[in-house]
Amino acid sequence: MANKVEIFSAGCPACESTIELVNEVACDNCEINILDMNDSSVSNRAKKLGIARVPAVVVNGKLADCCQVKGPTKEGLKAAGIGS
Repeated sequence: MANKVEIFSAGCPACESTIELVNEVACDNCEINILDMNDSSVSNRAKKLGIARVPAVVVNGKLADCCQVKGPTKEGLKAAGIGS
């Protein structure tokens, strides 16, 4: 089954690095969507998911643990199910 991966981004350098990292770690079956926090519908959804800052990565509708306290890491993304 493919993982649905959503990257909440504001277009900042850290966000761009996270997009590159997710693309590096993701498997061929991962469905990756980049969402612009400048869009009010995206920012409202981010609030509902508990996203307090960007970049943030959501896997299958759940905020990745690595994005709750600090920024995404390769290990944290793999633990969230990206690349498996």
